[in-house]
Amino acid sequence: MKIALFGATGRVGSVILDNAIKDGHHVQALVRDASAAVSHDQATYIVGDASVKEDVFRTIAGCDAVVSAMGTDKKDALTKSMVHILPAMRSEGIRRIVTVGTAGILDSKREPGKFRFHSSESNRKLSTAAEDHCRSYLMLKEADLDWTIVCPTYLPDGERIGKYRTEINTLPDEPSSISMYDTGDFTYSLLLNHQHIKERVGITY
Repeated sequence: MKIALFGATGRVGSVILDNAIKDGHHVQALVRDASAAVSHDQATYIVGDASVKEDVFRTIAGCDAVVSAMGTDKKDALTKSMVHILPAMRSEGIRRIVTVGTAGILDSKREPGKFRFHSSESNRKLSTAAEDHCRSYLMLKEADLDWTIVCPTYLPDGERIGKYRTEINTLPDEPSSISMYDTGDFTYSLLLNHQHIKERVGITY
């Protein structure tokens, strides 16, 4: 495949990039700084900004699937990127997109009808990041695409364990943490097996 990747120099994105290259896929990645990216014959880096329409369209051009492992910021980075990613996918006839979200946008088990970040399940006082992730999710939900959002709980660097629990649209009971390696491996696997179409997936050890 030829994979369009956003967030390739981040923790989870770098794991996805490494997996894709090892499996012989070509990755076309949008990066702010090419010097921060690992040089490889199977990776093409486009220097730009995910909030800029032309940069996003160039990244997605000619690809078979899209992965976004972008982190959020206090300036709605995810929302601003999704505004361009969705029309670029339609323009290219691409249906598959897998993104990395946050456990906050999963459904609350304690308070049905609420997102976790709106409920007593969330320990975070600030919800700016979750709100950006939530807007991105709602945009994907309305799009006629084969989307999946991987929603990790606490995400330390950790190590690759290879065993974890997942649950559709909520977090498994008694969640703990999940490493960037296992999160990246699971996210990448969804590109290959096409599981969890139009679902959020909570992941934890």
